[in-house]
Order: sequence, then structure tokens, then C-alpha cells
Amino acid sequence: MMTFAMAKGRMAGDRMIRLAVICSVVALAACEKKETYLPGKREDVAAVLTDAPLTDDATENRVEPVSMPGATANANWPQRPGSPATRVDNAALNGALSLAWAVNIGDGDGRKARIAGDPVVADGRIFTLDSGAKVTAVTTGGAVAWTRDLAPPADGSGQASGGGLAYGGGKLFVSTGYGILSALDPATGAVLWEQDLDSSGTGTPTVAGNLVYVISGDATAWAIDVNNGRVRWQMTATPDRNTLLGGPAPAISGDLVIFGHASGEIQAVSREGGLQSWGALVSGRRRGFAKSVIGDISGDPVVSNGRVYVGVQSGSTVALDATTGERLWSANEGAMSPVWAFGGDVFLVSDLNQIVRLSAETGERVWAQDLPLFVKDKPRRQKEVFGHYGPVLAGNRLIVASGDGLLRSFDPTSGALVGQVELPGGASSNPVIAGRTLYVVSARGQLLAFR
Repeated sequence: MMTFAMAKGRMAGDRMIRLAVICSVVALAACEKKETYLPGKREDVAAVLTDAPLTDDATENRVEPVSMPGATANANWPQRPGSPATRVDNAALNGALSLAWAVNIGDGDGRKARIAGDPVVADGRIFTLDSGAKVTAVTTGGAVAWTRDLAPPADGSGQASGGGLAYGGGKLFVSTGYGILSALDPATGAVLWEQDLDSSGTGTPTVAGNLVYVISGDATAWAIDVNNGRVRWQMTATPDRNTLLGGPAPAISGDLVIFGHASGEIQAVSREGGLQSWGALVSGRRRGFAKSVIGDISGDPVVSNGRVYVGVQSGSTVALDATTGERLWSANEGAMSPVWAFGGDVFLVSDLNQIVRLSAETGERVWAQDLPLFVKDKPRRQKEVFGHYGPVLAGNRLIVASGDGLLRSFDPTSGALVGQVELPGGASSNPVIAGRTLYVVSARGQLLAFR
């Protein structure tokens, strides 16, 4: 039987053992070597999987000479500016602009439908597409010549949105969210033929020779005969669930047509047979921005000086060799509209709502100027951002049409703001220039003319 003295001695022994163990642990911890941290900048390990460069290109603005193309007094603006053959590098435009006239062209932007097509100009008329499927022809004096609602009778107007316009070969080509490509008589608006694409078909068309090219939101591209509307050939790309309203216009480079798909896939194929010559993938993600999860192409393919420039709204613009598809550089700037490239420079409106000048040779930033970002300034309400459309070079200056209700002009050399004029209703299309007049469609569904 254990006595009280014996029990007390055992308890003291147990305490001594526990104390010894604790002291041993403390001694071992003290003997551990201090962790060494390697010097240098920490990078996201996933960054190598994107086209976005690892380094921050937010350099200080520089003033460098610009090789300015001569001004051209063009009468027409028939298509999107991706193809050299139909692009005007520097359209003639007077210095001080003012609103000459405004005319209603149909439905404007709404909660369920938005204007997606730029106006085109040909044969003394401006052609527009509203947020539904109504095409309107307007004279250069601001009078409506005709209108044509292309919504199928079974669907009714306002049930689909998106699409675009292109003029070529004496015909006006219109794509709509109803999945129909139509050819119209520019003089009367009469439907010459229609092709049911059995898909959304909301991309802006491009016309070259005897074919009109268009893409859909589900990664299909078509070449269609301009004379009868028959499908000459079609091809598919990698599908993507997240797509933007509308779609980039194909670009023409010699014997190739270059398609840009919602997945970021670029396909260069022969114009006549649809045989693929090369392919590339444009990707990138700007950390910290919700819209960067959508990698759809927002900057249509633009061909200039043997290169193809393509931008995605998630934060990347790339330059590719137009013949081989080889990647020449990537810039951490997501072009929100087709870039404007001339001489040794590339100009764009970025996903950060900046107008940016890049070196065409390296993709390095030369300067950047902020444009209005959030519609509401209070931090808790900073959700919706302003849309900015352009830039286009006209009258030796870069012009951006903005959703905040201003038409702004910038100096290409320094990026300095050199002028602005009120744009009633805010812009909902890229500006186009013909006959020394700038045309833009407003969010209210009006065609505005500035001279």
C-alpha cells in the first residue's frame, strides 16, 4: 500500500520529467536555423500560363515623334477597319467639331438589348443597325431614306440583339442575332437574299471579292456567296461558354481571311477554299478585375504592315506575323475595340479605360491617358463602367467616342487631350468618318453627325 510520502514523491518526479521535456523542446527550437527568403519580386505561378507579360508595363509617358499618314478625303467607310484594302488610315476631318444633326434610327440600348454594329457609309448614305434588327438608311443631310426590320415574323422585333453591317459589291450585308445573314439593296432596302445560319451569327460581316465572311457566337465561321447567299464553305473552332454581344469582323490579308473566335482562337484560312494556313491562341487575365474572366476577343483582328493585332478584354493584346501566325509580342493591355495601327505605333482603348500608345515593334507602352472609368464614384456603387469606342485617326488626331457623353480628341504624339465636344446620349458605336463628317450611334438610338 502506497504511503502519502511515496505518492508525493512520485508526483514531484512526474513534474520534473514534464519540465525536462519542455526545456528540451525549447532548446531544439532555439537551435533551428532562421528561414532564408530569396530576394526579388514575387510572381504568380499561374502567370506563365497566360499571354500577359510578367512585368508591369506602367512606364512613364514619353513624347516621341509619330509617322503620320497623309489625310485622305474619303467618301465611303464601307466596313470595319481590320482590312487594309477598305481602311482609311487618316480620314480628312476639320479641327473643331460640332453637332450638325441627329436622327432616330430605332431602338437604343436597353436592359436586354444593346447596339452592337457600327454604321457604314457608301454611295452618299449612312446605314445603321439598332439594338433589335432594324436597318435604317440616312442621307448625308440627315433625312431617313428607308428602314427595314429584319426580325422574322415568328419572333418579332426585340427578341434578339447583336449583329453588324458591311457594304461591298453594290450590296449591304446585315447579320442579326436571329441567326440570319441578309443582303439588301442599298437604294431601297429590299431584301435580295437571306441565309439562315442555324446559329446566332452575330459577328460583323466582312466582304471581299465574291464572298462575305461572318462568324457566330458558337465558334462557327462561314464564307457565303455574295450573289445568291449560298454557303461556299464553313469551319469551326473551339467553343466557349462566355461570349460578348456581337462578334469581331474577319480581316483580309492577301489570300487569307483571319477569324477571331470567342475562345481567343485565331484562324487564318484561304479565302476561297477555307483551308487553314495557321492558328494561334490569344489569352490573358488581368488580376483583380471581374471582367477578366471573359477572354472573348473584343479587339477585332487588324492587319497592318504584315502583322495582325488582336486584343481580348481580359487584359492582353498580341501582334502576330500575318503570314505565319508567329507571335511577335504580347502587351498587358486588353483592346476593347479594333486597334488603330500606322507607322511604328499601335493605339487602343484598353480594358482599364485608358487610351494607350504602344510601339508596333516591341509592344512597349509609350504613353497612356486615363478615360472615365466608373459610372458612379462612390466605392460601394462602383460596378458599371463607361464604354469608350475607338480610337480612330482622323484629321491628324485620335478620336474616342465615349458613353459618358463626350467625343474626345487626343494628340498622337503625346496623348494630350486637344479637344472635346458633347455627344448627346453617350456613344454606343465606334465613330466612322466620311465626307469630312464623323458619324456615331448613341445609346438613345440616334445617328449623330459632327462636322
